[in-house]
Amino acid sequence: FGGWTDAALEWLYNVLTSLPYILLILAVAAVFSRGFATIILILGLTGWTGVYRLVRAEYLKHTERAYVRAAQALGASNAARMFKHILPNVMAPYIVVASAGLSGAILVEASLSFLGMGVPPPAPSWGRMLSVEGMRFFETASWMAIFPGIFISAAVFGANLFGDALRDVLDPKLRGR
Repeated sequence: FGGWTDAALEWLYNVLTSLPYILLILAVAAVFSRGFATIILILGLTGWTGVYRLVRAEYLKHTERAYVRAAQALGASNAARMFKHILPNVMAPYIVVASAGLSGAILVEASLSFLGMGVPPPAPSWGRMLSVEGMRFFETASWMAIFPGIFISAAVFGANLFGDALRDVLDPKLRGR
């Protein structure tokens, strides 16, 4: 709808994307204590920007389409236009970006745990398995470092495949095929 909410979100988006991504993540991780809440804060603070820009652009594009204007002319409310007409058409690209965001979240958590800023030691983490805890086995059993790397790659690849399959199922343009 535009207005002050759109301007405020655009300003926040521009501020967050003007900062180097990895430095912002490391700064937040260094300020707060280690743990799941910090990881969630980091992922929430940095993960919404790409999704926001895509969804905003798609909504702006679809609000000018003929079927949305026809719904408006027939007296559909703003909520009906947003959720019944625009949202189903916006979901396909959103799902692809969300699955890529999930892959990025897996890599950020593994990277922070590798650097010692991730989840605390009783909790399992593939990044910590590759770091100091895994380094002591490199001399005697270096092949053990392969498995956390394989599982990180498989989780990222699986999240991307799941997102693509879900997009194929939910995309209204592909329903007739």
